[in-house]
Amino acid sequence: MELPIYTVDAFTDVPFQGNPAAVCLVNNEKLLSEEKLQQIAAEMNLSETVYIIDTQQTGFTLGDRFRIRWFTPTNEVNLCGHATVASASVLFYQLNNQSDRITFDSASGPLITERAQPNGITMNFPLNPPERQDEEEMSKLLQIVLPKNKIHSLHYSQSTKKLLVRMTDHCTRLDFESLRPDTTAMMNAESTGKVKGVIITLKGTIDNGCVDKTGEEYDFISRYFAPWNGIPEDPVTGSAHTVSGAYWSDVLKKKSLYARQCSKRGGDIRIQIKDDGRVNLTGQSAIVLKGTFMIS
Repeated sequence: MELPIYTVDAFTDVPFQGNPAAVCLVNNEKLLSEEKLQQIAAEMNLSETVYIIDTQQTGFTLGDRFRIRWFTPTNEVNLCGHATVASASVLFYQLNNQSDRITFDSASGPLITERAQPNGITMNFPLNPPERQDEEEMSKLLQIVLPKNKIHSLHYSQSTKKLLVRMTDHCTRLDFESLRPDTTAMMNAESTGKVKGVIITLKGTIDNGCVDKTGEEYDFISRYFAPWNGIPEDPVTGSAHTVSGAYWSDVLKKKSLYARQCSKRGGDIRIQIKDDGRVNLTGQSAIVLKGTFMIS
């Protein structure tokens, strides 16, 4: 069996930055077992391997609705933003899909994607506002993640199992990017299953260095660690911004936000909070590889 496959760097317009995802086009899901889907993801060894499944048999060029599934190297997840950007980019910009919008049916419900200029993708995701979390309950994990005197507040998203740690405003971007939490120790400190990912975030200002290459100020910056899903630090994470975007929108009293995820590769995300409990995330992408996965 031959499986068309692409590697796409999402949330960037520059190759080798942003977050890479493998995008596989599947005509007949019955030919691939759950074990095989996971084996392919492990073989690709990227933070995410995504499968676009043509369940309606309309073809990837003409269809406007597909099933989507996301796999890390170790397990399947219910939502992945950067791999959804990558998937829509392949359909719109590589296969020249004729539709104005494409809907992906996922474990998290229908996800709508549209073209955004220049060469970008806008995704419509469920919003996941976090609630204030007692620091004492997470004290062992926090000791590994961040010094206590640098913690402003702690919040938790039950729907995504993501913990959001806000740094104090006197911290700089350099302080933020210098953090090196021990991800193995993080897993040992939190083994209950309550937390599947940790977002560290800092309010953006010109004074603390939170600006892009053009001088535009970021509303906030973040980093995301998910060793429980086999991802020590994720380069850029769309799903995490359904949590952090909701938090900062409430704090800053803004519905339109500009954010950067400050991993080694890094990437930018535009966020638009909607009135219907959902959020638009917009990012660019660079398709860097296409080929065929050979399956015996």
